[in-house]
Amino acid sequence: MGNVGAVLKHIDAGIEASLQRLFCLIRFPTVATDPNYDADCHSTAAWLRREFEGLEFVTNIHKTTGQPVIIGNYKPESPSHVLHVLFYGHYDVQPADPVELWTTPPFEPHIRKGKNGQDQIFARGSSDNKGQLMTFVEACRGWLAVHDKLPFQLTILIEGDEEGDSAHLDRFLAENRKALKPDVAFVCDTDMWDNKTPAINTFLRSCIAEEVTITSPRIDLHSGYYGGAAINPIRVLSSILAAMHNSNGKITIPGFYDGVKPLAAETRKKWAKLKFPTRQFLGDVGLGIPAGEMGYTALEQIWARPTAEVNGILGGYTGVGTKTVLPAQAMAKSTFRLVNGQNPSRMRAAFRKFVKAQLPKDCKARFISHGGESSGVDVSRDSRYVLAARKALKAEWGRSPVMSGSGGSIPVVESFKKHLKIDSLMIGFAREGDNVHSPNEKYDAESFHKGIRSWARIISELDT
Repeated sequence: MGNVGAVLKHIDAGIEASLQRLFCLIRFPTVATDPNYDADCHSTAAWLRREFEGLEFVTNIHKTTGQPVIIGNYKPESPSHVLHVLFYGHYDVQPADPVELWTTPPFEPHIRKGKNGQDQIFARGSSDNKGQLMTFVEACRGWLAVHDKLPFQLTILIEGDEEGDSAHLDRFLAENRKALKPDVAFVCDTDMWDNKTPAINTFLRSCIAEEVTITSPRIDLHSGYYGGAAINPIRVLSSILAAMHNSNGKITIPGFYDGVKPLAAETRKKWAKLKFPTRQFLGDVGLGIPAGEMGYTALEQIWARPTAEVNGILGGYTGVGTKTVLPAQAMAKSTFRLVNGQNPSRMRAAFRKFVKAQLPKDCKARFISHGGESSGVDVSRDSRYVLAARKALKAEWGRSPVMSGSGGSIPVVESFKKHLKIDSLMIGFAREGDNVHSPNEKYDAESFHKGIRSWARIISELDT
């Protein structure tokens, strides 16, 4: 096993240079869903290519149906059966709007003291995902500087469509699965359990989105002339959306729970021992009680139960003052968080059938699907990679990592399982309050530094 102590010392000595490389990456405004930023995405791909080539990786930029994918390959002079690791990250970020709520410019990284008194990196993408992905890159840099080689074959894949349409990378993986052939994927796009305790994520929900528009009268109608006699699409839509849940928080769409497996009793016991602070978790955002399915804790609702949520409603007049009309149409956007075992295509079909079944005769429904068709993921918790990571993370943080889940989704993890037939080791160093997707996003300097050290220790544990 390579001397990890020497690598850690090298990482510590070079942390300022590592930060400057991260800052260079952050300064690219890679809002990939906005065509106005396409040039910035291509410039970012070129920058990453130069960085990987500087590590002597064979690197190429690949065109996709969306933003470019950068792939850097490292192949040691060793037998062909050597472990092949695929590391995944994404360079695209969410829009910075509303910009006026940022304390400092969103794409100009600043380090300042946070509420905890520690140094924090404030910038869009600092946590999601540029700061996270660079922890692994910098760990490889440190290992190569000390040992001149990595103990495994490595493919680094960085994409630019994670925040938008995951179907672009899914198609890319399907088309290139024979060329990749990794044994495992490493993903650094998740959270720590708390500020002092690392986590290994083994549960992920997926996310599909549906937009429905209810139309009825040919034109907007005068509410005095037609009110009472004419159907109102807003009332119809509101009634349908309200009917998606019963009084116990259970989703009433027929067939919605098909494929959902009961949560193992042993898993529920382990999660109960974590003593998740539900009151504080909700209180921090001005709430008091869990609103999901009765019979499940807040943690179970977030990590292991599917959801149906309405994200936005639009209909009729919403300007200043009053306009007395019955609108011709009303629209709602909904997302569905699915767990392992649920079929995304069937869930879309079930939702549409549910809506159509409740439509009055004078109404029609039009649907638009958004996002990909990823499924929820349940990853093995006793693989050699998880065991190596548990040992390495405990050595770095002084605490055993929590085997956690996530209410969010990382679509590529399901794509890796579907196309490459591999599990993902999901370890991240984001912390509560990172304001991911919000103004003043931040990443703790400690998360960046100890994240690099953590990956170096994991590399060491795999050096057998």
